[in-house]
Amino acid sequence: MTQEKTLYLEDLPVGAIMRSTSRTITVEDINTFCDLSGDHNPLHKDDEWVRANTPFTGRIAHGLLILGVASGQPCPELDALLIIAYLSESRNFRAPTYPGDTIEAIWEITENRPSKSKPETGLLRMSISVVNQDGTVVQDGEDLLLVARRP
Repeated sequence: MTQEKTLYLEDLPVGAIMRSTSRTITVEDINTFCDLSGDHNPLHKDDEWVRANTPFTGRIAHGLLILGVASGQPCPELDALLIIAYLSESRNFRAPTYPGDTIEAIWEITENRPSKSKPETGLLRMSISVVNQDGTVVQDGEDLLLVARRP
């Protein structure tokens, strides 16, 4: 994807909010992630087992699947940002995501500062909430990026 404008550390101040596009999670997404990850737990594969043994109404998506989808969804600001490295992430799994749920990620910049050891870069800390179509937060947490500063 070609960007018309590159964003740098200085372009995203503390308090800036960014939203991804949305994506609907499918049974096929869950099954593919089962095969990719090797996690074939009945939570993700067997609707009847889930209803009989958990408080959920049917199979649920893997938390790591939702993390990956949310991280990969297009977001104009993040897609334009000159990211040097993805340094860390943390997630809290707050609510289930079912097949048919549509999710989007919302980030808020909580820290923006030049790097002490690499002055041409800076640290961008962001809180993240992943919400479904009803506005329920299914995940929240924090991402830390190393990004380029304006030349």
